[in-house]
Amino acid sequence: MTGPLVLIEPYANRLGGHHQRTLVALAQARPGSLVIAPHGIAAESVRALREAGCRLVTGSAGRAAGGLLAAARLTAALSAAGQRLFRSHRWPRRLRRLPHQVTLLARCLTEGAALRAARRLEPGADAVVILTASEALHGAAALLGGQPHLRFVHEAVTTEDAAVRLLGRLARRGEGRVIAVYPTQAVADQFAAACPELPAVVGSFAVDDGHRLSVAEREGGRAAFGIPAAEPVVCLVGGWWPYKDIDTVDAALARLKEPVHLVVTGSPLDEAVLKRWRDLPGLRVHTAPGPLSEVVLRLVYAAADAALVTRRPGIGKESGLVMDAARLGVPLIVSDHDPALTARLHGQPWALTFAAGDPDALADALHTVIHQPPPLPGSDAPGLLGMRSAAGQADFLTRTFACMRTKEP
Repeated sequence: MTGPLVLIEPYANRLGGHHQRTLVALAQARPGSLVIAPHGIAAESVRALREAGCRLVTGSAGRAAGGLLAAARLTAALSAAGQRLFRSHRWPRRLRRLPHQVTLLARCLTEGAALRAARRLEPGADAVVILTASEALHGAAALLGGQPHLRFVHEAVTTEDAAVRLLGRLARRGEGRVIAVYPTQAVADQFAAACPELPAVVGSFAVDDGHRLSVAEREGGRAAFGIPAAEPVVCLVGGWWPYKDIDTVDAALARLKEPVHLVVTGSPLDEAVLKRWRDLPGLRVHTAPGPLSEVVLRLVYAAADAALVTRRPGIGKESGLVMDAARLGVPLIVSDHDPALTARLHGQPWALTFAAGDPDALADALHTVIHQPPPLPGSDAPGLLGMRSAAGQADFLTRTFACMRTKEP
């Protein structure tokens, strides 16, 4: 199993994140693969993809794909306009949800365009995979694209209302040409009720590229932020989205009795909260706003004695931050929001867990790191969390795609 893959990433134009990292790692594992990025590719990924001998397609290929992509862009523009128009809560909830339903249609049209391009340019691929797929209209995407495919469904951001559900039912026969890949069992369970007939498997999305942090990077990370080598450091990576429990972090930091450095990066960040943290005695806050390049992100992790990951209870989607820490060799302070993840980390000396939503428990965990930094994760940490190597992930996708061709379970 060494043939080319077709890798479709609608978000390849966005800087940073484990979506782009997985795209590059899979492409490097299967030289000569076709990468389709309907909205373009971030500059830092282009060089690595070209060095892997990939063919890069940005936009569409062929008249049918071009028509679908043009329709997708028009639909996305209508959705954006609707979101601005109905932003106020004075509008009924049904109207405020309508633009997000249009977004689901736009994403489906984009996927259809990319699948049309895949069918035209690489009909004999070992596997055709949408790496960041929409949570809706799975069969419709397959019918529009005329191409069987695998689709990684990471989470349900927008639930389907009546009109989208009707479109899904009309295109139900297309679901036989799709296999959904859910990164965690919790996500699979969430979709089982909504899409009971959609064939699916569970498999981690993030891959282990084997590029652990070096000693030089760890020294360089401290130097980049002007932090003395002997002082404790915790990093808080990623944008402050609603599922991330920044309120608990805020309350825990106010309870700290020992000095510590906190490196904060991502987008969006709340400047009012950051100002409050900067005013806390003993807390030194260092910020690197916005999406970061891979080189700079590695320095952030390299500077830290531990990475802090805190989410609200019940969030069961794959955490790219947890996967990054295990992959790079950075200890963790992580909330017990996901029982399956907590079970995997149980007994690991490099992972400190605390009760989700409990600032006292988080403050205790932070004091533990301040007094005695945990040991670094070993090389077995990625496997413990279900990560495969890039080559192993490519083989998994190839086998799964072959099952669809032969109608095996």
